[in-house]
Amino acid sequence: MSTAEDFTQLPLLMWEKVFAKVKKAVVFMDDRCAEALHWSGGAAALLQAGARNVKQFSSFEACGENEPKAVFVVSTLLKGRTVDIIKDIILLSHFQYCVVFTAVPHSVHLFANNVSTEMEGFPVFEQFEEKLCEWMGNMNYTAEVMHSPVVFAHVSQQLIVASPFAHLFPLLPADLESINAKRPEKKRFGTLNDLDGHSLPVELQIEIKSLVSALNSMFEAAGMREESFAVGPMSRIIAGELANHNQAKNRRKTAPNKASIIFIDRTMDLTGAVGHHGDNLAEKILTVLDPLPGHVTDVQVDMLELTSVQRTPHSQNTVAPGCLAQNQSSSARLLWETMLTSKHKEALMEVRRHLVEAATKEKLPIKMSMGRVTPDQLCSYVKLFRSSWEALESHCGVLQLGLATAQTLRHPNLARWDSCLGFERLLLQALGDSDFPAVLRQLLPLMKPRGGSRLGQDECGPDELILLLIYLYTLAEEAQDSADGGEEELEKLERELIGALTLVVTRETELSPLLQSLTGCAAAEELTTERAHSAVGKMFETLRGLSHMRDHLKQLRSVYTASDGVHQASYRPFLRQILEEVFHPDRPECPDIEHMSGGLTDLLKTGFSMFMKVSRPRPRDNPLLFLFLVGGVTPSELRLVKDTVAALKPGTQVLVLSTRLLRPADIPELLFSTQRLRPDVGF
Repeated sequence: MSTAEDFTQLPLLMWEKVFAKVKKAVVFMDDRCAEALHWSGGAAALLQAGARNVKQFSSFEACGENEPKAVFVVSTLLKGRTVDIIKDIILLSHFQYCVVFTAVPHSVHLFANNVSTEMEGFPVFEQFEEKLCEWMGNMNYTAEVMHSPVVFAHVSQQLIVASPFAHLFPLLPADLESINAKRPEKKRFGTLNDLDGHSLPVELQIEIKSLVSALNSMFEAAGMREESFAVGPMSRIIAGELANHNQAKNRRKTAPNKASIIFIDRTMDLTGAVGHHGDNLAEKILTVLDPLPGHVTDVQVDMLELTSVQRTPHSQNTVAPGCLAQNQSSSARLLWETMLTSKHKEALMEVRRHLVEAATKEKLPIKMSMGRVTPDQLCSYVKLFRSSWEALESHCGVLQLGLATAQTLRHPNLARWDSCLGFERLLLQALGDSDFPAVLRQLLPLMKPRGGSRLGQDECGPDELILLLIYLYTLAEEAQDSADGGEEELEKLERELIGALTLVVTRETELSPLLQSLTGCAAAEELTTERAHSAVGKMFETLRGLSHMRDHLKQLRSVYTASDGVHQASYRPFLRQILEEVFHPDRPECPDIEHMSGGLTDLLKTGFSMFMKVSRPRPRDNPLLFLFLVGGVTPSELRLVKDTVAALKPGTQVLVLSTRLLRPADIPELLFSTQRLRPDVGF
């Protein structure tokens, strides 16, 4: 397991323990685990392993008398609501054999129960087995409780996503205030970089410990000995937890394969995450199509084109949606890789080529056409497959990706992508010529309520305005210094912006998912002016902190290149700068990429280096490099990693790990979530 390609097979390997137990069982699975399995075969993999049925993990589900065996797969602690749901299902059913898999290891269950000493066996799991038998109504029935780290999804050859941790996001200045508020004045932290794992809320500690345990399981299965590095406060905590994890220390003593892993906080570069600069087809598909219910990474693809069902206002729910996770077909996997890591035009040509080749192979009457790829053209190719069930079944993966592309190209919201890109370019140029308040003031004319019930296709709505605000605030340090009184001017301008944006939000006839999350209101009728004003005000408090996220760095403090009279001002991706520091042969050691000590040996090396020449470990020392983006990675960044590594050090293996595959609209929800410090871990 020494190559990146080998490593991408590991997520499926983690499910083997579950597959071995599902024969003749009804499987109940929570959404987070279901999403991880979705990219590794989905429900079909469970049915193939012998499961009788797969059901949602819900108190409203149960089984009949002829279904005596159940397997529960959950991503959370066996506490609180999770236990209540398992109990409800068992009491409504007639089970004689129950197996429970949790993605949270026993050691973290002990931590959650305030047990700090090492204990023999698995007492928490054993106690829960007794409870299961009690609920089944017979202590002689069979109950098993075990841990399996079923949290990773193999999204592409270059990317593995830990989907149950999709809402784990780096710490922000507002979080520091929240943590300090509960501490004595003398023990308060000065900066985010001073925080340690013990100072975080218990729920967040549990989530970090669970993530580290899952990473350790992957490295153990791969026989991997890693050197950990970190950039950013949250990354330091996670990398430190991995370096000092007891099982990881034992693994590193004997593991034969070497690798480096760099943890990077998403907050080091939010400009790239909210920007619309990516020339990437997958990014646009993820942005404009609706998410697949219960998922954060995949989207719904309308499959009506492949049927004879008439399109009516209610027909959308008649046919089950398609999706992007097509792992059964090699041609579909290859096409998805191209859509994810190639330029927009190249990806479109590949979609058309795959559809043409599939139709030709099935001898369907296809009319060839060259030139620009259009949605109508792609749909006409897809419709050919309706006449042959065998052809449709053989090429279902490619057809779903083709439909996703066509539906994105004709989507009314796609016009707004280009509008946002235009505004971002103008703001980027203005930053080098003006102070921050002057640049920010350019957003005021855009903040006007919609002129009617529907938004003009190329106009900015409240969601886009919030993205532009994040884009600007993350670049605030790049603006020219304000004259005296600049801070006062900024505060006055922010009050104007808060008022204008509040008016825009309150005039909405429907609240987008982002506005629902921001205001805490499910419908526009619930939203009062006071509530909207309060939510927007809090949002600006968070925005202010974004401009200082790189202040602690010594070298990689900027993601902006000013205009030099010949070239326009441009955005410099943080990830590219990291890779340049790692792989450029002439660069000295970068102080911002911090090596996390793995114990006494590293401390001794550091001590000896004062007296003799002892080289510190560097990320490029090992044949395999992992980049772990805490808070998500965009498709554009996947392509950037691929192209940058190919240019700097061809043949080097770099694999991206992350908590989710991002679309621009995900960032505001993650930034302004009130649950960021207290994730749902089962309490």
